[in-house]
Amino acid sequence: MTNKPHDALFKAAFEDPEHAAALVRPLLPTAVSAAIAWDSMTLQVGSFVDPELADHHTDLLFSVRLHGGGDALLYLLLEHQSTSDRDMPLRVLVYEVRIWERFRKEHPGGPLPPILPVVVSHAPDGWTVARSFEELFDPNVFTIPGVAALVPRFSLLIEDLHDRSDDDLKAWALAAFPMLALWALRDGRYADRFRESSGDWVAALVEAWRAPRGIQALTQLMRYFALVTDPLPFEVFRARIRELLPGTEEITMTFAEQMRREGRAQERAEVLRKQLALKFGAIDPEHEARIMGSTPEALDRYLERVLSAPTLASVFAE
Repeated sequence: MTNKPHDALFKAAFEDPEHAAALVRPLLPTAVSAAIAWDSMTLQVGSFVDPELADHHTDLLFSVRLHGGGDALLYLLLEHQSTSDRDMPLRVLVYEVRIWERFRKEHPGGPLPPILPVVVSHAPDGWTVARSFEELFDPNVFTIPGVAALVPRFSLLIEDLHDRSDDDLKAWALAAFPMLALWALRDGRYADRFRESSGDWVAALVEAWRAPRGIQALTQLMRYFALVTDPLPFEVFRARIRELLPGTEEITMTFAEQMRREGRAQERAEVLRKQLALKFGAIDPEHEARIMGSTPEALDRYLERVLSAPTLASVFAE
């Protein structure tokens, strides 16, 4: 089970260049979009996000050819914090520099490609912070003659899912799975929103199921909902899917049961840690690893032994 469900869903939906192009193309200025040879779009390997921010940002990088000659890079960044990052233009600038540095190592001496950054946000209150780099500065600085020309100036293209209605998402030229992924990112974490909108998306989910790689699409979506969605509305939605799509019982049940099982294991593991610490003191890495890798049944056995076990090792004896 991934502990980064937003990352997994976003990448599964949009690492396909065709899906990413359908997402980005209408967001770009018309002239920029027309200059890109969209059939040349190619996914590039690697991430440029700081490790400590990996729980908040997910990125995808694509290369494209330009009709007038040369190449450009399309940089997709998903922000999945509960609030928008006020320093996002600065972070994107750092990521762009990393991209250019890697490009320079691979292509010494040639011209740098322009990077077109698109930020996809699903913060519950929408995008409320800076959209351009110069917004991070005191505006009085730019009243000094000559200063503005010496400061980097660029804007981000922000796709704010908070502002997208169901009709907006369905009107996008997206295949069923990436369209469902945007809906899931927008509503999946919020019980009321999910409860209100889920019925309107069943037909799209049936379409995704019947498309090529439909099993993988349904599996990815159900995994995401099982990880982030309130259990009650998820169970209602899951029952509806099973009713409409006979033969999906195994997929829809697997993740619900997995979540319940892993939830039980996490609860038992936490109780075991507390009891072991009270009796034996700090838990060494070896036994912490045993706890992390144990089944709920094994954890139950360890919990039964804690009170009578003379040593930490005897708790885990097989």
